[in-house]
Amino acid sequence: MADKRRGTDSRMHALRPLARLFPYALRYRRLVAGAVVALLLAAGATLVLPLAVRRMIDNGFTDADVGFINNYFTMLLVIAGVLALASAMRYYFVITIGERVVSDLRRDVFSHVTSLSPSFFDTNKSGEIVSRLSADTTQIKSAVGATASMALRNTILCLGAVIMMIVTSPELSGLVLLAIPVIVFPLVGFGRSVRGRSREAQDTLAEATAYASEAISASRTVQAFNGEPTANRRYSDAVETAFGAARNAVRARALLTGFAILMIFGSVIAILWFGAHKVLVGNMSAGTLGQFLLYSLLAAGSLGTLSEVWGEISQAAGAAERLTELIDEVPVIAPPAHPKPLPQPPVGSVSLTDVVFSYPARPDEPILNGLSFEVKPGETLAIVGPSGAGKSTLFSLISRFYDPEKGVVRLDGVDVRDADPSAVRHRLASVPQDVAIFATSIRDNIAFGRPDATGAEIVEAAKAAQADPFISRMEDGYETRVGERGITLSGGQRQRIAIARAVLKDAPVLLLDEATSALDAESETLVQKALNGLMQGRTTLVIAHRLATVKKADRILVMDHGRIVEEGTHASLVKKGGLYARLARLQFHDDEPRESEAAQ
Repeated sequence: MADKRRGTDSRMHALRPLARLFPYALRYRRLVAGAVVALLLAAGATLVLPLAVRRMIDNGFTDADVGFINNYFTMLLVIAGVLALASAMRYYFVITIGERVVSDLRRDVFSHVTSLSPSFFDTNKSGEIVSRLSADTTQIKSAVGATASMALRNTILCLGAVIMMIVTSPELSGLVLLAIPVIVFPLVGFGRSVRGRSREAQDTLAEATAYASEAISASRTVQAFNGEPTANRRYSDAVETAFGAARNAVRARALLTGFAILMIFGSVIAILWFGAHKVLVGNMSAGTLGQFLLYSLLAAGSLGTLSEVWGEISQAAGAAERLTELIDEVPVIAPPAHPKPLPQPPVGSVSLTDVVFSYPARPDEPILNGLSFEVKPGETLAIVGPSGAGKSTLFSLISRFYDPEKGVVRLDGVDVRDADPSAVRHRLASVPQDVAIFATSIRDNIAFGRPDATGAEIVEAAKAAQADPFISRMEDGYETRVGERGITLSGGQRQRIAIARAVLKDAPVLLLDEATSALDAESETLVQKALNGLMQGRTTLVIAHRLATVKKADRILVMDHGRIVEEGTHASLVKKGGLYARLARLQFHDDEPRESEAAQ
């Protein structure tokens, strides 16, 4: 993804990524219309002021008419009131649009990211993605809100002032128009440099954020290994790199601002010198020169502000590009144009035929080699074998997180590639070894797969999972918040909540991946009791290193190097004397079965 960013950065127009935000703004046409009206009113009120000054200089002071001067100052107060009201309206409308657009953008980006295939997350850091959702959208909010308001206001003022300068004095305006290319072209070049450096600063900050997220989520491991100095040093280095990139971006913006102000006001001074000589020889009135002077200052000030705003917009363009890259990321696993419906009612059969698979991140390392087997409805199939044999990969293919390179995976007789992935996953319930517990209440965690479940259904699921006793002992019961990744719960409690989640989903096919391997004996007994209840009436695939948990399976597959090397019941496989028998001897007859198991 980084190479793609660098390749497109030099080719894309500076502000093209921001054009992707226009559809978001157009959803709120009333707010946009209000902002445009307020901008025009504010700009119009500002552009009227030089006209009043000219009339006052040329007529009011000459005739010494106090009433004339009083009327003009009254008119100026009215104009100031209109300007104040229009500015307040402009601020309200534009800032509201910015907040609304960024909220919609965050929602759409997050929604799209959650739909991306696991292969995307295999090669991209979650911390960097979160940085794009937070820091980059904040940068865009500033641009779409206050910065965009200033840019539009000063653009209107600049154009209006230039038009009035031409009306006031075509000759002096001609000199101004000749100076514009000298000012604008370098500004565009500087702006591109600012955008490139801003993008680099955002990328390095995202990398620092990614490492911080990783280190904080593993804080107990960091402290257990006295790794605080190492973590601090790595984060400090990342922050310093981000600071260096940000400093380069600031330096570029400072040069841009200084050059713009020098060129703009230098041009104004030169033109006013020429105009002063015209007044001295009687070819122009003092009021006319004053009017032209004010319009020149308005135009110059607007251009100067635009030069500063340009840097911020360039930064926002870099942030918008990073976000649109996420939106443009195409999921590898997507529903077919015309999904094939799964049979109703669910059957609960699973089969793999000649499946070959390698992970996209490691295409030269085959995980599965011509794997074939079938699980009948209601059957319990255990899958065992040494680490790296490809057991967990099976579950990823059945869940259609990945597609096989060759062969077919079928659920209820339908090739999962022909079905809607959400329909496939709706028929599967999984209890993994590393349970995902969210930093919310126990109730919400159990109901994650069925947010519409009633309170009674949630409690029944918890009882079936042997989780209700420990939940009821908690002060807030089912409303207890469990911390990030369920840090306040024990391993056995997390597993039982995961089982309750699977019970509530009530899917016909159950996938159990090392669901008891990390538990103590008491917790394992409770979890196994919950699992036995959950498996009743369901097609179940069980992955386990502890062979004691699979002895009662209807059938056992023994895998090694991506292939099935043995198949049968516990008794028949032990009698056969192959790989399974060797694993069984290590676990059931060795004096230290746990150490033997760990050595695998």
